[in-house]
Order: sequence, then structure tokens, then C-alpha cells
Amino acid sequence: MPEDGALRLLAVRNDPGSGPARFAEWLDEAGVELVVVPGDDVPATPGGHDGVLLLGGGFMPDADERAPWLPRERRLAEACLEDGVPLLGICLGGQLLAHVAGGTVVADSGRPEHGSVTIQRTAAAVGDPLLGALPDAFPAIEHHRDEITVLPPGAVHLASSDTVAAQAFRVGNRAWGLQFHPEASADRLARWDAGRLAAEGFDLAALREAADAAEPHSEAAARALLDAFVAVVRAHAAR
Repeated sequence: MPEDGALRLLAVRNDPGSGPARFAEWLDEAGVELVVVPGDDVPATPGGHDGVLLLGGGFMPDADERAPWLPRERRLAEACLEDGVPLLGICLGGQLLAHVAGGTVVADSGRPEHGSVTIQRTAAAVGDPLLGALPDAFPAIEHHRDEITVLPPGAVHLASSDTVAAQAFRVGNRAWGLQFHPEASADRLARWDAGRLAAEGFDLAALREAADAAEPHSEAAARALLDAFVAVVRAHAAR
């Protein structure tokens, strides 16, 4: 931990639209210094950071031709696993964690999820340092076509939805992957393409109405999740 006691959290922004969103304000309130880097600048190790956030993006975790920084980002995730540095991967970030730890991620799975989705914890989540702070069921924003179909060997399955089983998992003691977006609030949907969603059988107006209605519960669960991750980072940094 830095001499002033402040935590430093590294966030990798894989896409201009995949920033930390409401996490940035909440981390600032918690006294955590958030260092956001674009993919082009992602380091291969955590360096002097106390924890790492891997954010979303609209491609596969091994799409190196499209996103040439992904080999470094995968090495960053591997370094976190090797050194026990707390890691939280969201959407693409969670898929990347699954990929480097030996799981399977399938592109265009044919089971897309968009808008507010109910996430259900598994029994294993009750004592988990991250998901243990959340209700048994809670809403969260989803926006994906790719899917983790096989979790890494030894991973702990923490949450599912009616459509996609691998909504949350833990690798080791301090690395989590999420398919859903706790950093995203309902207003994120205002930026979505109604035509592309309609082609997949989704109505954007209906999605926005449902997300707005679920927002109070979604925000409360997301805040509890982030607070729990900060507590893990703080405990690890104090060791």
C-alpha cells in the first residue's frame, strides 16, 4: 500500500464506451485512486497497483488482430493470478480471466442477453468475499453475445441467469469474473442501437423501461459488490 494509505486500482478500458462508469465516483468516495488506461497502454503486470479491473469490449479475449494489446492484458491477468493481486473482470474482462485460467469462451453463442437481467447466486456464493454481500437474486445490466461455456478447472461458480450459467465465478482466492455489468446504470441503454437489438429480437424501448424500474435494486447490489471488492483489495494491500 502507498505510504499515504491510499489504494491504487488499475482499470483497463478495452473500448471507449467501456469505462468504469459509476464505479469511478464510488471509488473516489471510498478514497481509492483509480488509474484508467486504454488497451494500447495496458501493462503486462500490476506494477504498483493494489488491484485490477478489466472492463468490457465487443470482441473475444483472444481477438489479437482486432485488439493487439490483448496478449499483454492476458499476461496481466496471469500475473494477478500468480501474485494473488485482487482482480475483477467484467464482461470481456471476465471472459479473459476464464480464458487464461483454462476455461472456454464461445463467440456469438446464440444466447444474447441485453438490458436488465436477474442474476441468481449459487449456494457457493454465500460465503464468497465478493458475492456474499449481495442478495440471492438481483438485477444487473447485460449486453453480450459471447459466452463462457466452460469455467476454468477449480473455479468456483457463483451466479447464473435463466439464459447463461456462467454469470460470476472465482479463480483462486482473489480473482473474479462477471458476465454482467455492475458498473453500468440504466442510462447506459440510451446509447444502444435500436436497429441492431431489433435484429436479435429485442425492443430497446421495453429494455429501457425495465432497466429504469430495476435501477434502485441494481445500484444497491452493484455498490455492495464494489465495496466488497475494495475490502478485498484493502485487506490484501495491508498484508
